[in-house]
Amino acid sequence: MSDKKPINDAMEHMSKIEGIPTDVNLKKLPKPLRYFGYFMIGFFTLSILFIMIANLLK
Repeated sequence: MSDKKPINDAMEHMSKIEGIPTDVNLKKLPKPLRYFGYFMIGFFTLSILFIMIANLLK
């Protein structure tokens, strides 16, 4: 478990039950999964920019 202290006992209990990962190193993911994540982030970023530019040109 990490060095971070929970806000209260209920949060600690929920994190133990739900199994929320606290220390995730994204650089250790498999390459296809990493590339898919990079693609999705890039796609959404470019989509938002395209929509903003399209709205300005109306």
